[in-house]
Amino acid sequence: MATTGVFPCYENQFEIGADSVSASSIADMESFSVSFDNGVEEWTPFDTEGWVRRLLTAKGFTITVTGKRNVGDTGNDFVAGLFIKNGRDAEAYFKWTFPDGATLVIDEAVINVTNIGAGDATNVGPLEFEVQSNGKPTYTAAS
Repeated sequence: MATTGVFPCYENQFEIGADSVSASSIADMESFSVSFDNGVEEWTPFDTEGWVRRLLTAKGFTITVTGKRNVGDTGNDFVAGLFIKNGRDAEAYFKWTFPDGATLVIDEAVINVTNIGAGDATNVGPLEFEVQSNGKPTYTAAS
């Protein structure tokens, strides 16, 4: 059943893999943030008496995920394995399921691994990465 009202952030769920068939959750992830990169075109025609006109013409987003490196977990191992990849080899299927049941799927998300175990000697090894949109994602509203 989909969530209504307020909700804890852990009700957001993520899956990642080479494709939708092999996608799995990512163990031991602790936090995520989302930033939107919107392209806005501006112009100031004579008839607006100096007031700027604007049109949103481009969209993109980055999901930053942080957690712990869990060797042996399918999703965690998949992400960590991308740290050395470049080009199309650093792309993956990514699915975000929202608490209300809506989903956002990126078939060829760019996965930018930023940390796979560095930290203080007494820290638990981290896994940190960004999921960057790559073309238009597929958004399915909750039913």
